[in-house]
Amino acid sequence: MRIFVLLSRIPYPLEKGDKLRAFHQIKMLSQKHEIILCALNPAKKADKQKAFEQLQPYCRSVNFIDLPAAVRMTNTLKALFSGLPLQTGYFFSSRAEKKIRTLIEEYHPDLLFAQLSRTARYLTSYRQKKLLDYQDVFSYGLKRRADKVPWPLKLVFRLEYNRMRSFEKELFDQFDIKMIISEQDRALIPHPEKEKIIVVRNGVDLEYFSPLSRSKRQEIVFTGNMNYPPNVDAARFLAKKIMPLVWKKMPETRLLIAGANPHPAVKKLQNKKIKVSGWLDDIREAYAGSAIFIAPMRMGTGLQNKLLEAMAMKIPCITTPLANAALQAKEKEEILTGETAQELADALLYLLQHPEKRKKMAEQAYTFVQKNYHWQKATSPLLERIEKDE
Repeated sequence: MRIFVLLSRIPYPLEKGDKLRAFHQIKMLSQKHEIILCALNPAKKADKQKAFEQLQPYCRSVNFIDLPAAVRMTNTLKALFSGLPLQTGYFFSSRAEKKIRTLIEEYHPDLLFAQLSRTARYLTSYRQKKLLDYQDVFSYGLKRRADKVPWPLKLVFRLEYNRMRSFEKELFDQFDIKMIISEQDRALIPHPEKEKIIVVRNGVDLEYFSPLSRSKRQEIVFTGNMNYPPNVDAARFLAKKIMPLVWKKMPETRLLIAGANPHPAVKKLQNKKIKVSGWLDDIREAYAGSAIFIAPMRMGTGLQNKLLEAMAMKIPCITTPLANAALQAKEKEEILTGETAQELADALLYLLQHPEKRKKMAEQAYTFVQKNYHWQKATSPLLERIEKDE
């Protein structure tokens, strides 16, 4: 089968969840199918040559379409007055639409694959069989953010939440196959037939993310794209609310916040006990150089790849019930969870003070990830569904 894959970003480097998911799904799909890749590019400094080199082995055709800032801003304003979600406008351009049409007419794909609702608008008018990867429920993430932003922004986020919720419902009927990252997210899709959405989890590259022997340069680490609002919120919650409770009993404890593009609010967290590293060429060093990984997520939806990576490297993990609902690790055996700053601080102190428990939990988490989250198994529901329609 020939599959036309449309993405909202170039899926390399793999520092964001949607890129990671797209890259590995393309890799898995290419084993039996022919891939025509089209990726929108809102990033002016993207290394397109490097990305092409990484993607070309898995694709018959690799195409990148730049979205200049002026185009994005103009079309976001148009979306504001059209009733569409603002992010659909942000990722839309007439030039991109023409290029996509040209590619579809040239290659005659059997299946059109849109990753994320923000790209779906480009494909809804075609007669070919269509697949939509909701990935996360964007509307619910917007609702959570609306609860935390200052009052003037609440109006914007609530408006976008309502529009996106309606849009997600409408898209259901416009695509033949729908998939999503977790049962938790599927339950939030506002459509009476949402159970028809197939759950296709993320996986982890178990060859790359494997245990490394390193000296522990810090006790605690949190990783991720540090310009992504849920990660920014989690980093501030960790540094300002959780760590002070840890320091009361263990004042020498050090924290590393590692990840690309740290927001100014994250950079301000750095002090003598907290290091904000920014981009690392090899994020594995951040995991391996730490005794404990924590992801105190209070916003967002979907599966946290950072937890899979840490577990695959035998680093014991702590997170919130929100994040573990998608992961589904066994509480107190494969992971510890906490809702409040005190609960999360207590979990950190418990593991810091009991190295034998850290080791046992890390081993159990490693087995859990090896069994459930390698990419071949994670992608199998998608592969099976596509093959069913051949």
